Amino acid sequence: MWKKIRVVILLLILAKVAQWMWLDKGALEWKKNLYVAVYPVNVSGSARVSAYLQTLSKDDFEPLSQYFAAEAKQYQLAVHRPFEFQLGGEVKAIPPAPPSDGSVLSTVLWSLKFRYFAWANSPKVSVPPDIRLYLLYYDPATHPQLSHSTALNKGRIGRINLFGDRSYARQNLVITGHELLHTLNATDKYDLSTNMPIYPDGFAEPDQQPRYPQGFAELMGGRVPVSEVLAVIPDHLGRTLIGEKTAREIGWVKSAP
Repeated sequence: MWKKIRVVILLLILAKVAQWMWLDKGALEWKKNLYVAVYPVNVSGSARVSAYLQTLSKDDFEPLSQYFAAEAKQYQLAVHRPFEFQLGGEVKAIPPAPPSDGSVLSTVLWSLKFRYFAWANSPKVSVPPDIRLYLLYYDPATHPQLSHSTALNKGRIGRINLFGDRSYARQNLVITGHELLHTLNATDKYDLSTNMPIYPDGFAEPDQQPRYPQGFAELMGGRVPVSEVLAVIPDHLGRTLIGEKTAREIGWVKSAP
C-alpha cells in the first residue's frame, strides 16, 4: 500500500513539474491571456493592515489589467488583455524568504521551498491561475522601508513586499507589475548597487534629447531618471512604460530568426 502511495505522490510531482515546464515555454506565445491570482498576506498580524485587507477587491487590481492592455497595444499584441487578475483569499502563512547568502545551493533550495509553499497555499479562485503572487503587506508605521521583492519564472510565483495602507495603493501596483513581469522572464534593468536605471534598456525614452530629465520610468528599470546621479520612484503606473527589451523578453516582440 505504501509503495503505491509513494508512486502516486511521485507521479503527481512529475505532473506538476511538467506543467511548470509547459508554462515556461508556452506562456510567452501569447495565444491567450494569463490569469493572475493575488493572495494577500498580513505579515506582522497588524490590526491596521488587517483592516486594510478587508477593503481589497478585484477592482483594486483592474488598473494593472488596463495598464498592460495599453502597453501591449503599443507592440500590436494579438491578445487584447494580456493579464486578468483574481483576488484570492488571505493566506495566513508567510512564504519562505530568499536566502541572504546568495549561494546557488541556498537559492535552489529556497526555490523548491517556495514552489511547495505555493502548491500548499493557493486558495481557490474562479479560474485556475497561470501566475500566483503573494502580496506581503506591512504596516508603514512600523516598517517605513520595504526589502526587495522576489519572483520566479520557474513556477510563475512571486513574493512581493507592499505597504498595507490605501495611500500607497497606486505605488503598490507599480511594484506588483514589476514583479509580475519577472515571472515571465523579464530582467531588472537597473544597477543593483545604486538602484539607478541602466542606459539604454532601463530608460523609458532612451532617444530623448536631452537625455535628462526623463518623464517616465521603464517598468523594469524601476525609477524615473532625473539626472546622471538621481532617479525617483514612480508613484503610479501612469509614470511607467514597458521598453522594447522588456517586451522582447516577455514575448511581446518576436526576435528575428
